[in-house]
Amino acid sequence: MKVLIAGYGRMGQLIEDTLLTAGHTVPMKIDTEEIAAKKIGVIPPGRLETLGKVADVIMDFSNPSLTDDLIDYALRTGTPLLSGTTNLTKSQHEALAKLGESVPVIWASNYSFGINLFQHILPEITKALKGWDIEVTEIHHNKKVDAPSGTAKTLADAIDPDGAFARVYGREGDCGVRTKKEIGMHSLRGGTVVGEHKVDFFGNDEVFEITHKAGSRQILVDGAITAARRLVIKKPGLYTMEDIIFE
Repeated sequence: MKVLIAGYGRMGQLIEDTLLTAGHTVPMKIDTEEIAAKKIGVIPPGRLETLGKVADVIMDFSNPSLTDDLIDYALRTGTPLLSGTTNLTKSQHEALAKLGESVPVIWASNYSFGINLFQHILPEITKALKGWDIEVTEIHHNKKVDAPSGTAKTLADAIDPDGAFARVYGREGDCGVRTKKEIGMHSLRGGTVVGEHKVDFFGNDEVFEITHKAGSRQILVDGAITAARRLVIKKPGLYTMEDIIFE
């Protein structure tokens, strides 16, 4: 499999190392102008305008500033696109869905098999524990710049797909009693924690909690590469990791 890597930070470099070790090839890497100027073999986004098809799939773990260019390139060259970029706008998600009419596309905030199983079972747990108070907590390393994590947002969406509950981001001062129509969202930052996500369900005199802990970024890379290998043989469409796991 030939892979064009978009985003050459820690995740992109680990993807490249894993692909090469497994016998795949990486004909090209792309990142922002600033990163491309510092990294050998990394091209800036402007090069995509004249670049032909060079890979079987694009694996994108960059940032939303590259997303529009990658979508245009994928459409023009017919290259399947796997995206793990978070904090996309509503219009960018809509553009990914539109792209899926022409090429295979998958987007996920987290490519861990465990997290996606977590997301899959949350609606059933929420239904069974109707009326219980729900809080979402995520922990990441001290270099992470956004909060809450994209995965925490995805888990909250799985709990409350219709947006019927208010998202309360931490609590401070005289904030009043907890209401039944809110989901608490809490972010902890410190050390080198790769990622930990927990959902607590609080009932009368009992607590049910479910937790996923990532020991390394390798689980994300392995899940993404597995998804990419399956994506390249699929028909056009917008897929999820649940489609990959439960197909």
